[in-house]
Amino acid sequence: MRSRVTGIASRACGRRASGLVSLLLPTAKATRANLAGPRHRRYACVMRPLRYSINVTLDGCCDHRAIIPDEDLHRHAVENIAQADALLFGRVTYEMMEAAWRQPARTGVRPDWMEDWMESFARTIDAAKKYVVSTTLDRVDWNAELVRGDLGKAVQQLKREPGKGLFTGGVTLPLALAELGLIDEYEFVVHPRVAGHGPTLFAGLSKRVDLKLVDRLEFGSGAVAMRYQPRR
Repeated sequence: MRSRVTGIASRACGRRASGLVSLLLPTAKATRANLAGPRHRRYACVMRPLRYSINVTLDGCCDHRAIIPDEDLHRHAVENIAQADALLFGRVTYEMMEAAWRQPARTGVRPDWMEDWMESFARTIDAAKKYVVSTTLDRVDWNAELVRGDLGKAVQQLKREPGKGLFTGGVTLPLALAELGLIDEYEFVVHPRVAGHGPTLFAGLSKRVDLKLVDRLEFGSGAVAMRYQPRR
């Protein structure tokens, strides 16, 4: 098992995972059913929680190009980031996010694809503290620090630090984190679309992860955000 996790963590650093950007395209105008009390719940453990969010289609595709972003999803992403002290990214996600959002946030100049309602998200992710899991990058400078060595030990150390929590997204890095049992909340934003192709989430996971539903939020678009916690 140790070699398997090491291999997954290594792939998390360098392999392209096309669903990564969609992690931060998720709440707002909707109907919420809270099944486990307030969202900012107190955890029994002293460690700050690691939360995961991803957009998927009805048939499980997590390719961000299969998702249509809108204002509500970006507002939800801002809310998710606001409940975290820092973001935990793999290399690919970090580089994609930096390429998309760093310059618009700092210069105020929007590229052609960027709507005005995306500015809040750009400013929020630009200001957020980031940890980047990578064995290939030599340095990061977008308010970020590199995470090297044993993934499990490094993330456990980050979780032991005081604060509200950590937030992650993507496909490959969360697979490694799930293998290690380090994710405390899973949020799946399911969109009313059938993509007919992959990639799909958690392909190759060596064991089942049983979850309990604790929150549900419906968007005007028909997307539904479902938040789960592991059954431990």
